[in-house]
Order: sequence, then structure tokens, then C-alpha cells
Amino acid sequence: MQQNSLFGDAPPPSADIHRLFFALLPDEATRQRMAEVAAGVRAGHEGGGRLIGAHRYHLTLQFLGDAHQFQADRAAAAQAAAGEVAAGAFELRLDRAGSFRNRSIPWWLGCERTPEALQALFDRLGVALAKRGVRVEGGHQLTPHVTILRDASAHLHPPVAVEPIVWRVADFALIHSQLGSRNAYTVLGQWPLAD
Repeated sequence: MQQNSLFGDAPPPSADIHRLFFALLPDEATRQRMAEVAAGVRAGHEGGGRLIGAHRYHLTLQFLGDAHQFQADRAAAAQAAAGEVAAGAFELRLDRAGSFRNRSIPWWLGCERTPEALQALFDRLGVALAKRGVRVEGGHQLTPHVTILRDASAHLHPPVAVEPIVWRVADFALIHSQLGSRNAYTVLGQWPLAD
């Protein structure tokens, strides 16, 4: 496991909301390509909203939930679970843009077909977390997407085709997101996928 903080330093205790989740993080070239496609989708469709900064792009694998303080024991159990996951690297083809029907109307980039290797990673991580007693929130079904815009005034329904972005996924990460005074992401660990 590699530990680093690409998005900020280790979190100090605070009254903010502390979110833990496993995610796929794109490399810089893939981030830039996503940003270009996101700008094109926004320009080509009504709805406005605010584009998400490319440095915040990620695809959530497993959402562990929110708390009022950082839960170090839970994060450690999640890290131990991640260390037990054996899965292979794969290519993810983002070829659709769409939106979810919720309060903030987020627009996303996603895929027409979920790669088997992505589904396997999701499933194996879920099993490893369950064995370590780490509860997962947000359901047990994978809906692969990268949020690119929030607070749109209109939905993208049905999803629209976009020029495909081929993303080579070589690892996955545990992220701590502190919402409030810092609004920072901290990478608590990254685990490589086998070639």
C-alpha cells in the first residue's frame, strides 16, 4: 500500500463532515480529457450548473459513509480490507454523459457497459470490507460514473454519447473527504491492481 495526500494533509479533528470512500483516481492526462469532454457537454446542452474541478474527478467504488469526526479505526479496518483484495488492472471506456434525478442534478460521465474487471473489483472489495466488519452505505450495486457538474437546472435524459475516453485503471484508493472548512480530499492509501 502506498500512502500519500495528493489532495491535502492528514485531517485534524473538527466539526466538519468526514466522508470515507474507495475510488478510482484518473491520471493527469485522463483528467484533462475528462475536463474537455465535460466542457463540451455543458456547452452543448441547456442546464448550466458548475463544472467540477478536474483535480476532484474520481469514480466511487464503495461509499463508507459520513461522520462528524474522522474515524481512524474504521479507516484502518478499511485499509486492511483493501490489502486483501486481489484484482487485475483494466481499461474503462467512458462513452456516455447523463444526469441523476436528485436535488443538485449532477451530470456525469459513465460507460455503456461496465467492464467485468471493474465489477469484480467492486464485488471483491465489498466482500473484504464485510469480512472486516466495515459497513458500506449507498447500496450494493455498482453504477460507474464520474461527476463532472453540479447544480444543473435541467437533466440530461436519456444519456448522450460522448467521444470515448479510455482510462487505464491500475490501482484504487481510500479517500477521506472533509466537507466544511477545508473541503479537501486526502488519499489514505492506494493499492495496485495486477497487470
